[in-house]
Amino acid sequence: MDTGFIIEKFILVAVIFGISLVIAMYSTYAERKVAAYLQDRLGPDRAGPFGILQPLADGLKMFMKEEIIPTTSSKWLFIAGPGLALLCACIGTAVIPWGSPMLIGDKIVPLQVSDINVGVLYIFGVVSLGVYGVMIGGWASNNKYSLLSAIRAASQNISYEIAMGLSIIALLLMTNTLSLKEIVDQQHGWHWNVLYQPLGFLIFMVCSFAETNRAPFDLPECETELIGGYHTEYSSMKLGFYLFAEYINMFVSSAVMATLYFGGYNYPGMDYMATLLGPTWAPLFGTAILFAKIFFFIFFFMWVRWTIPRFRYDQLMNLGWKGLIPLAIANIIITGVVIAIIEKF
Repeated sequence: MDTGFIIEKFILVAVIFGISLVIAMYSTYAERKVAAYLQDRLGPDRAGPFGILQPLADGLKMFMKEEIIPTTSSKWLFIAGPGLALLCACIGTAVIPWGSPMLIGDKIVPLQVSDINVGVLYIFGVVSLGVYGVMIGGWASNNKYSLLSAIRAASQNISYEIAMGLSIIALLLMTNTLSLKEIVDQQHGWHWNVLYQPLGFLIFMVCSFAETNRAPFDLPECETELIGGYHTEYSSMKLGFYLFAEYINMFVSSAVMATLYFGGYNYPGMDYMATLLGPTWAPLFGTAILFAKIFFFIFFFMWVRWTIPRFRYDQLMNLGWKGLIPLAIANIIITGVVIAIIEKF
């Protein structure tokens, strides 16, 4: 294998991994600032100008805290749980196209780690594996409340993964591909899939809230009912891994929504910008557009958290099984009928 190819991919993986961690770290800061704005407060303002160093202070605090492993826990699994949750959150970025191919010198560099032809299935596989980190952590703690919370998380994720998968089927009927790169290319300019699949996008977005355990679907971490949730027994950086995994999942979910439904790095007038900026800078401008879409969705995640109260558990399951799944099936039928009519006439 070409050494230059390996170096190129290694640099791209390192950059994406670093960006994911930095965004997750500063999402904690943004979360508190957004909450403060919505509640007419100041938020963090002590560590650095405007509190900008608060995530670094929080990270240092996590590292410096005493690390406790319960004596009756399954030690190996207790340690593996947070690591698995963080790993599954990070590897979802591998198939997301972050920009169109960029010209560096005389070499064309694709801004995607791997363009596999089953990219959508890969994303769903990674999302499905993420629940194991939660389940292992809750079970290995040997705490009944943690176990109950982990079971809640697993049943919630399984329920909403079905509706999420069904919402994607309608999109795949339109695009005829599982490659995220091809799906983005088909949305060239302003031909975004959200214009043709608004119901599918709405179902996918609601399921994304449930998959990331974000309010109003944060039942696995419901302090009023299950003390601290599935990570009750965790402390120090192991707890930090679980919290980081949630914010990285939020970042990846936002990137997937922007890629599948909002054109990814595509935007109106991109052909003009390509001739204006050239083959080196135009892809970077498209990447900046993609990150602007991602940051909007991250803000929306936070906005909803501090606006809508938490569901009861029976409401959460009813919405998934009796609401979203029938809607997703109806969307598939409508999409199939419309495509058949268009092809016939």
